[in-house]
Amino acid sequence: MPRFHVPTIDISAWVGPGSPDARAAVVAAVDHACRTVGFMQVVGHGIPQAVIDDLRSGLDEFFALPLDAKKRYVRPAAENRGYSPPKSESLSYSLGVDPVTRMNDFFEAFNVGTSWREYPGTAATADDYAENTWPDDTELFEPAVSTYYGEARRVAQTLTRVFAAALRVPDDFFGDVTDHSIDVLRMNNYALPPGSIELGAELTGMGEHTDFGLVTVLWADRVAGLQVLGLDGSWNDVVPAEGALLVNLGDVAARLTNDKWLSTLHRVKPPVIDGSIERRRSAAFFHDGNADAVVGPLPHFVTPEAPAVYEPVTVRDHIAAKLAGSRAGRKNVGAVREAARVAAAGRG
Repeated sequence: MPRFHVPTIDISAWVGPGSPDARAAVVAAVDHACRTVGFMQVVGHGIPQAVIDDLRSGLDEFFALPLDAKKRYVRPAAENRGYSPPKSESLSYSLGVDPVTRMNDFFEAFNVGTSWREYPGTAATADDYAENTWPDDTELFEPAVSTYYGEARRVAQTLTRVFAAALRVPDDFFGDVTDHSIDVLRMNNYALPPGSIELGAELTGMGEHTDFGLVTVLWADRVAGLQVLGLDGSWNDVVPAEGALLVNLGDVAARLTNDKWLSTLHRVKPPVIDGSIERRRSAAFFHDGNADAVVGPLPHFVTPEAPAVYEPVTVRDHIAAKLAGSRAGRKNVGAVREAARVAAAGRG
């Protein structure tokens, strides 16, 4: 089996003007990455470094607040907005798998997303597209996050144009699937104070999981922690390249392609030094698709030799089952294929 490798792909030919040959080369590279690993490093994305620097400063400002102050921004789990304190979630439950550590995940997070008000004339409602909560005791956070959100969304939409070319569907195919997409930016912080780690259990920063939607665009510190499951069942460390965004597919992409494209399991195992976790921040932009979009295998990915492995489901119902697992502690019994991969890989 080939050595595990996350390729670096320059998408600048699709971000700005690009020759047909240059664009075709990007399409081929993306298709290969989607079929073999489900992850890629993306450069040439066009996000100014100043925007990323401001995002980093905004995250530092919010996560440095006292825990009691941050807890003021906790929202109901189903809304997928606001603050999540450390140990309040267990992402392995989104796959119907018990957390190996017998405790919830050691990260804190803050979520913002696209409100139903931004999608007039569509089926979007507040049930699926909640309003945002913004901290009132920060200055940098809201403008920095809002600016980065717009840039990450642009990158995700650019990637769906590449996906359409790679999947041999009409150029506007993903417009019908994402024109009122459930988009969420989840900002994570893994730095906890010394003494906060429970003895006698292995630390899990974020449990093994697949992402729920179409595509994820991730900015992260260049710090060890992210691990991706290889086709041979091994867990492999992945650190962002200089100036790169990590991009991975989610379950919607796997469903559309009948698993020809991979929604790859991943987890975060932050290094522990002298009883505390090395600082690691990330911001994952989830481009999930329209809540009412029905996703199932595209016809040209279903053959007598490769029958459909997924029943059609709405994006809304799929995400609801996954969120109920990770945040409400109810095992997602529908994630049979993903849970089987966790069992086959083991927890090493």
